[in-house]
Amino acid sequence: MSGSQWELPPELCCRPMAFVALTGLDVTYNAVHRAIWDAFCANRRADRVPISFKVLAGDHEYPKCRTKRTSYEWYIPKGILKTGWMNKHLNLVPALVVLFYELDWDDPQWKEKQSECATKVEIVSLQGRNTKVAVVLIQKKTPLPPGEDLVASERASSLCNACDLSGKSLFVLPHTDHLVGYIIRLENAFYEHAQTYYYTEIRRVKSHKEFLNKTTHQLLFVRHQFKIAFFSELKQDTQNALKYYRTAYSLVHELRAHETNMLEIKTMAGFINYKICRLCFQHNTPLDAIAQFRKHIDLCKKKIGSADLAFEHTAWMSKQFQSFGELFDEAIKLGLTAIQTQNPGFYYQQAACYSQDRKLTAQQLCQAGAVCPIPDPLDTPTGGLDFYGQRAWRQGHQSIDPPDPEKERTGILALQIKERDVPHSELIIALLSNAVAQFKKYKCPRMKSHLMVQMGEEYYHAKDYTKALKLLDYVMCDYRTERWWALLTAILSTALRCSYLMANVKDYMTYCMELLGRASTLKEEQKSRIEKNLLKVLKNEVPDAEPDCEPSGSSAAATLWKDRMALSGSNEFSIEVQDYVPFIQCKARFLAPSFHVDQPIQLQVFLRADCPHPISFNKLSVSLSNQSYNQWCVVEASGQDTMLLTPGETSCFSFNFVAKTQDVGKKIEMTGIELMLGSGRWVFLSWRGAGGDAASAHEALQASRSARPRGPGAGARPEGAWDALTIQHSTMIISRVPKISVQLSHQPPALNNEMYCITLSIQSQEEGVAREVQLTAGLKPGQDANLSQATHVTLDRGQVCDASDPALLPDIPLGDLNPGHKVEQRVYVRCVSTGPRVFLFHVAYSINTSVDGQEIDCNCHKDETIAIETVEPFEVSSKFVSTKLEPLDRVVVDIPFVLMTDLLSSSPWPLLLHSSSLQLVTMATCTPHPQSQLEQVVLQTGECASECFCLQCPSGAEANGTVATGQYVISWRRESSSLDTPLVHTTVPLPHIPLENIPLYIHAELPSFGRVRETLPVRYHIENRTALVQQVEMAVEPSDAFMFSGLKQVRLHILPGAEQQMLYNYYPLMAGYQSLPQLNISLPRCPATDTHTLRRFLPQRIFVKPQGRELDDASIAAA
Repeated sequence: MSGSQWELPPELCCRPMAFVALTGLDVTYNAVHRAIWDAFCANRRADRVPISFKVLAGDHEYPKCRTKRTSYEWYIPKGILKTGWMNKHLNLVPALVVLFYELDWDDPQWKEKQSECATKVEIVSLQGRNTKVAVVLIQKKTPLPPGEDLVASERASSLCNACDLSGKSLFVLPHTDHLVGYIIRLENAFYEHAQTYYYTEIRRVKSHKEFLNKTTHQLLFVRHQFKIAFFSELKQDTQNALKYYRTAYSLVHELRAHETNMLEIKTMAGFINYKICRLCFQHNTPLDAIAQFRKHIDLCKKKIGSADLAFEHTAWMSKQFQSFGELFDEAIKLGLTAIQTQNPGFYYQQAACYSQDRKLTAQQLCQAGAVCPIPDPLDTPTGGLDFYGQRAWRQGHQSIDPPDPEKERTGILALQIKERDVPHSELIIALLSNAVAQFKKYKCPRMKSHLMVQMGEEYYHAKDYTKALKLLDYVMCDYRTERWWALLTAILSTALRCSYLMANVKDYMTYCMELLGRASTLKEEQKSRIEKNLLKVLKNEVPDAEPDCEPSGSSAAATLWKDRMALSGSNEFSIEVQDYVPFIQCKARFLAPSFHVDQPIQLQVFLRADCPHPISFNKLSVSLSNQSYNQWCVVEASGQDTMLLTPGETSCFSFNFVAKTQDVGKKIEMTGIELMLGSGRWVFLSWRGAGGDAASAHEALQASRSARPRGPGAGARPEGAWDALTIQHSTMIISRVPKISVQLSHQPPALNNEMYCITLSIQSQEEGVAREVQLTAGLKPGQDANLSQATHVTLDRGQVCDASDPALLPDIPLGDLNPGHKVEQRVYVRCVSTGPRVFLFHVAYSINTSVDGQEIDCNCHKDETIAIETVEPFEVSSKFVSTKLEPLDRVVVDIPFVLMTDLLSSSPWPLLLHSSSLQLVTMATCTPHPQSQLEQVVLQTGECASECFCLQCPSGAEANGTVATGQYVISWRRESSSLDTPLVHTTVPLPHIPLENIPLYIHAELPSFGRVRETLPVRYHIENRTALVQQVEMAVEPSDAFMFSGLKQVRLHILPGAEQQMLYNYYPLMAGYQSLPQLNISLPRCPATDTHTLRRFLPQRIFVKPQGRELDDASIAAA
């Protein structure tokens, strides 16, 4: 059998499509024919009918049809399915032959061309088959609609008769701009003809069933059901195809199975199972496909066949899983959703497992020295098999016993020899690679790692050690992270053998060091052997061969090692062991997370060996981020002596150095630790940072959890003490501790806009002179950006800060400060907004000191911060009232009114009000030189000070609008502040007030009180403030509390700018507050001005005293 016998035939795996042969097209030399062919086959969209087109010559020979059998009475089938049957119906026997012929309806040589066309139709006809022939006339003109061209109808009928065609088999193809549209219509017609052909074939095969019997024709039952299903697929009837494939699958397992036909039964079962699963995925029923495949495996996994060819069964099983995995993956690419627990990776993995079984079985059954017999029993006259799944030396044989035992033996031997040459490892690696890709896609990391280990082992068996090491190195990282030490040890052992056989010195030493480490699960004698080999390599000697290596490979490796040892230029290696679990553990730490610059920096390096025997080293060095300190962190063996690490014991190495003053505020980190081993060959083990390895972090966690002893006599184990060592990889160099005291005195809270004084007192407690003392004072950086615009700091108390003063004063020189001396500095802060602020006072100086005998110049500093709340000193409110102290919502031009201000102290400290003033804009004061009523007034917390101003709006102002009044300015300071403290000027904007003009102004002159039954004279002044003569109608309303004399109702004419007076004598009748008689005024020329507007300037009430009596001397004496 051929070497690719387990591969599924391509005609089985492809999608069956109706085969239509096109003849009469010269696609090479005729451009029109080429365009027609391109329209058929180029850029076919998914919505076009599924047809497979081929251009064949007009005289092409099609497969001849065998004579139809009329009876199956004496017929014994030789096999289930011929190897060429599917290909014949896919690519050789067309369902329809289409003849293209160039002929127009009005062609002048119509008769001759009609005869020629009929001859060509007769040539392409398939005798004995149901294949139909169709004719397509290529015409240059677009045809008329049916029924309109009588000549075309007549000639079409004539052509059909001449060619023996039905009217449905004659087509016209105009070669116009719409060629593709016509081609698609032709395709649909061809598809209908093909459907008819395959339907006829299905009926023909079904008709054979009545001639069959189940005794001798069992194979034919399977064959016919398969053919019907295949024709149904060609007909695109996939539902019926699935039904017939299922029937064929049931029938194939009903066949009597024995060693001679077992392979044929399994082969056909595999073919039919493939079709069923493919159609289930196509119908979007993946669960049915999986169920069918599981059923298929359960039925076939025990059908092994010949024991001498057991590897064939495992190969077949592997191919079944691989094929289903490919179908599953293809369905996923077309939109099917898979999950972690059900994805193609599991099927590829199982296929790889069966391939591994095939490899082992072949190694057991195939003899190494056997020679292929001559002639080769696997050769056939035709180069291939007649039926799927049969043996080459007994084709068509269906009996239980082989016809020739000798041929059977030589055939089995030939198959074993052929199997011996199969590259099993390549097959296994390819399947495992597919499985890894699937598990990676569906996020199954442990399955992926497991399979990658198997791939590495297969590469090892295939002697591709480079790829094996690449895969194993990748997987080892995962197993170290998850602490699978037993698995890691097994993988390391394989990797060690690979590196030995390659004579890869660096990798060999790396794996030796990890196998000697604490993570290795090897026994002590194995570790001792590995350590001995490692010491040999370190002495530039050839190591002993690794166990479990092939003798031939070991001898070749020994030669390679000798060549490596002879090379003198490659005697130094650097191995980074941070990501491994090496046999030497390293931890380092700074003794403190920070050191003052006047203290020596101390660090310790701890080393511990886990190998069976002591190990020596020559040099230990620590690299720091500042390389100038590296010279102080080296320990080196002197002379020929070496330093020794005893297994299980911890060695500590301490280093000290003095930091540089310019590194204050900087972090010093350990960037690496290096340990030099070897004598003839030098190996530098390097750790990044402060040591540690892949397992130390988890060990430290475990040690912290079990730090407390569990029993009264429990002591600390050496391993626990090592695990409890913490790594401190960095330290900070901070400035020397300052020996000065800084005191701040102030009186919070600060008042808005005042010059707030903060007194700073600095006293030296140093033993030497503090040189170049400098002060930085002001708003602490890092706060709200708006605060820096609203805070100003100065040292000058005689002038109020403004926007030019900064929020932070840097580097204020204070001179030198002797031991025990004291210096004071006042800082003035002005805050122009309220809220909390944090102020910083930074005192810096220099001083000489000694560290480990070295004189250094230290820069010291001390910071003090205070939080100060800024509050408003007082609240100012204002209001407008009339001269009668009645509230006003608007003022009248040229009419006096009163502005009243109230100043309420909210300061916790007494305030001294120095003065107050008005800065008027539109208004004018009625007082020529107004004096402040608040001058030198002291306000306590919660007290209120008020003053009033008589104002009026001059006549030039615009009426019926809102006007600005101006500003109210208060000058003040704290009462406790000194006299030379600058005053704070607080400006308060006064509110705007509506302004109006009135045509008539009226006011009254009357005494401040009246007396019952005594005359009360009242004089009304009426002033015309317009440019027109105003007619005024006045009337006095009667009142129960007064009698009066005067004009009760009068009409006046008042000239522009003139004034008229009216005198009334009121006679009070009742005592107490009494309402005066109301005066009704109307202006006919100004109807918009009502009486209420005019009389609001008049008094409404007056106090009337009761009538008194005259006291005589006797009464006085009696009193």
